[in-house]
Amino acid sequence: MTDQYTQQDPTTQYPQPNFGEQKLDHPGLEPEMNPKPDYGYDTYRGSWRLEGKKAIITGGDSGIGRAVALAFAREGADVLISYLEEEEPDALETARVVEEAGRKAVKVPGDVRDEAHCQNIVQKAVDEFGRIDVLINNAAYQMVQPGGIEDITSEQFDRVLKTNIYAMFWLSKAAIPHMRPGASIINTTSIEAYQPDPGLLDYASTKGAIVTFTKGLAQDLIAQGIRVNAVAPGPVWTPLIPATMPAEQVSQFGASESPIGRPAQPAELAPPYVFLASQESSYVSGQVLGVTGGAPLS
Repeated sequence: MTDQYTQQDPTTQYPQPNFGEQKLDHPGLEPEMNPKPDYGYDTYRGSWRLEGKKAIITGGDSGIGRAVALAFAREGADVLISYLEEEEPDALETARVVEEAGRKAVKVPGDVRDEAHCQNIVQKAVDEFGRIDVLINNAAYQMVQPGGIEDITSEQFDRVLKTNIYAMFWLSKAAIPHMRPGASIINTTSIEAYQPDPGLLDYASTKGAIVTFTKGLAQDLIAQGIRVNAVAPGPVWTPLIPATMPAEQVSQFGASESPIGRPAQPAELAPPYVFLASQESSYVSGQVLGVTGGAPLS
């Protein structure tokens, strides 16, 4: 069986569109998707690069968050995952694979749009782990509006900003006092920060803000020995896609957005997060690592 170290042709490594028209109720669950996302269960091989670390991963129930949780556990880290209550079935599976790897899994359901809940996430991690070595701000909300700004309501705009930006600020501010030199914060931005789709104007705006937040916070915290970086995915096959996009758009998702001609699988996103959390990236801070299938961050 192949693993993440086995050389393969990236254009044919995973399924390519057509995926068929699919529509899930938000926030969507992985078992309802076709094809099922690959989060690395059969392929990710750890090498103890994060041994003993304690991590928080928001949006950790599925998609990129689940893939990162699995990779972190197989690299030797204990993991707290936060997620919406509706995502409990996916969260249970994520916790199962973390524990199967011999690491501790802590589940904290709730909505990160609430500042008190963000503070509770951090406090729960401190209570369970004693400290925080890695904070991954990965939770996000989007809802495609083909009509652009005319179709984006104030309610949606507020939800996107609260989930994608406010929560990142609240979580970071609460976690930093519990981090020691060598710790890291990793934020999930997007290629949308650089090549915004008008139908995702609000989402893309928050992803641009995350780039700026990452670069500014990195300069603020490096004197404390804490590094801050971001990962910018291109199209990734996660429940967010059929739960937030028109079914016909889901069918061809990733075909034209990426030179590789397909969306990434969550398993392909995990290694960059492992790298940025590990000591191997000790001289990397304030950077955005693009995982876009060849599309430029410009």
